Amino acid sequence: MGGLGFSEENVVSVTVEAVQSALKGLVDSNTQIDFVTAKAVKNLKVDDGDISLDIVLGYPAKSQFDGIRKTVIGVLRELPGVKNVSVNVSSQIVSHAVQRGVKLLPGVKNIIAVASGKGGVGKSTTAVNLALALAAEGAQVGMLDADIYGPSQPMMLGITGRPESIEENTIEPMEGHGLQASSIGFLIEEDSPMVWRGPMVTSALEQLLRQTRWRDLDYLIVDMPPGTGDIQLTLSQKVPVTGAVIVTTPQDVALLDARKGLKMFEKVGVPIIGIIENMSTYVCPSCGHEEHVFGTGGGEKMCQDYQVDFLGALPLNLSIREQADAGRPTVVADPDGAIAGIYKNIARQVAIRVASLSKDMSSKFPNIVVQNT
Repeated sequence: MGGLGFSEENVVSVTVEAVQSALKGLVDSNTQIDFVTAKAVKNLKVDDGDISLDIVLGYPAKSQFDGIRKTVIGVLRELPGVKNVSVNVSSQIVSHAVQRGVKLLPGVKNIIAVASGKGGVGKSTTAVNLALALAAEGAQVGMLDADIYGPSQPMMLGITGRPESIEENTIEPMEGHGLQASSIGFLIEEDSPMVWRGPMVTSALEQLLRQTRWRDLDYLIVDMPPGTGDIQLTLSQKVPVTGAVIVTTPQDVALLDARKGLKMFEKVGVPIIGIIENMSTYVCPSCGHEEHVFGTGGGEKMCQDYQVDFLGALPLNLSIREQADAGRPTVVADPDGAIAGIYKNIARQVAIRVASLSKDMSSKFPNIVVQNT
């Protein structure tokens, strides 16, 4: 052939199998699972050296999209025969299973209860920053203030005024920093005490939950009242909860009560997403000395004892309290700061663990109605 003026060229064509194999070796740094096993690879097309695909994550991660896209493109460009690579990265949040026999909530895909065994551990501040961090990553998020006796979310979200009622027996959610919110605090005077017995409190909370017209929420964060009494148990049985996050401090007394909160959710069939240790350490702003004011390692030890995930530790810091009191929680007030980064990392871990839970299949099947004909 060479004598006739022709030259032989080895033309290498990239295949779908080669692309899948390359993606199989590419691990998502957030989940530690490769994109193929996680079933995140969608619409893969290979045409004469041109590759196009979508990476669809099961958790909100807007801040991660660009990095993931560049990583995938970089790996696929190394394959022989590749000319062009087009990658689109997005998130798709789906509904996950709740307690058996509990009716799902219209307009809400997943409900995450943030709870503590006792008050004073920073549960409400953690809950609102968790919600804001999920919203910052691109999710549609709501906040239900379930602490009827001591509602704090209106102040923390900087929301004033009264909710509207467009339809009978419904209320519109209030909005603050991009969150939809509902609280008894929107309906009463700021200094009015709630002198109610347990059944009235439970009834009021169910009305707030079910009569608020939530709009297409990926996550509804429920700031649970502290404790493990009748009210908390009733809520855990009636609210369709996807999973629960337990907030504690390293202090032995707080851990003792946090264990009770964890066991309560286990008894009613609610998965424990993980544990957050608040006020974990204090760093002196003047000299930089670090002090474990409430002890050390308690949250992680509790996780080991109950085989649940440790989601992260937050410092005891004056700015967290000041920003929440001013109606601009840390994730909003200082979105690029170190503490906001901790909240965002915890929120991402929460969303990833929710994505790993069993999916809700009740909406996949039609209701069967038996009629006499």
